[in-house]
Amino acid sequence: MPPAEIKLSDFDFDLPAGLIAQAPLSARSASRLLLVDPAREQLHDREFTDLGACLQAGDLLVFNDTRVIPARLFGRKSSGGKVEVMVERVIDDATLLAHVRASKAPKPGSDLILEDVIQCRVIERQHDLFVLRQLQGNWLQLLEQHGHVPLPPYIQRDDVDTDRERYQTVYARNPGAVAAPTAGLHFDNGMLEALQRQGVATAGLTLHVGAGTFQPIRGDDIASHVMHAERVEVPQATVQAVEAARQRGGRVVAIGTTVVRSLETAAAKGTLCAFDGESQLFIKPGFRFRVVDAMLTNFHLPRSTLLMLVSAFAGSELMRRAYAHAVAARYRFFSYGDAMFIANRADPDEA
Repeated sequence: MPPAEIKLSDFDFDLPAGLIAQAPLSARSASRLLLVDPAREQLHDREFTDLGACLQAGDLLVFNDTRVIPARLFGRKSSGGKVEVMVERVIDDATLLAHVRASKAPKPGSDLILEDVIQCRVIERQHDLFVLRQLQGNWLQLLEQHGHVPLPPYIQRDDVDTDRERYQTVYARNPGAVAAPTAGLHFDNGMLEALQRQGVATAGLTLHVGAGTFQPIRGDDIASHVMHAERVEVPQATVQAVEAARQRGGRVVAIGTTVVRSLETAAAKGTLCAFDGESQLFIKPGFRFRVVDAMLTNFHLPRSTLLMLVSAFAGSELMRRAYAHAVAARYRFFSYGDAMFIANRADPDEA
């Protein structure tokens, strides 16, 4: 059970604005890598190209193959006021769920004109989200043609053409995410091929990251926080790949927090099984991991649920040390930033 005294303020830290990466490096694999070893409570500065030395033949890397859609649209209400639409989820060809920013929230039954070409109607409001419907074609196709790359709010610039490629993993397959699974952004095809030659196995799953991933926790009592729902599919082939890794003595290495949440959601009843549904799993200190043995991740926002997840995995005290070291050593933070490899999970009593 998580300690009752855990508070949101336990996951705060000072982050100089200059360490928030505003653009990708010239090469995907040019990032730095902080190696975190909970078993020895050690930190080591590495380069991302050293990742192979942190892995061994028989390990299994599990990737999230979701593909980011150009999910941001600008436009106006039919009455004239400006609006910004950030897609949360495409429901079907004609319908999507979205955040709508405007000086005054649009009412159900009102129309929006987006990017001067897409006319859609507000069907209903669901808490902070709006259901939008259009009859001009397929939403995914319209977004590809007219949408903007949904860069996170901490990237203080407009999207550019190169973001369409770089805010996307090289193995992205299934469109539906509105934020990238950023740990995977460091891999290029050359590194994937080198790891394969090394005897490292790979498997995939899909979690469509929603805009709710940036949702702040309100209040200092984290126990009352409700996670946003995200669509998850863990195929049977990946379940079998995990079982095979176990049998040969390899580690299950999650490439990103989205993979951690997906695998642990699929194992929530005690055994990893194929899964196709929604997850609202909130992983915080005290959580007992059933599947993931090691993980690759980027550096996360202060006071965020993702920082709580990695603290649950590596131990809160070691993670505080790791983040203080990363700030002092001027690692680059967040989506386009550097990476951390947590070589093994901490003892649950230490997390």
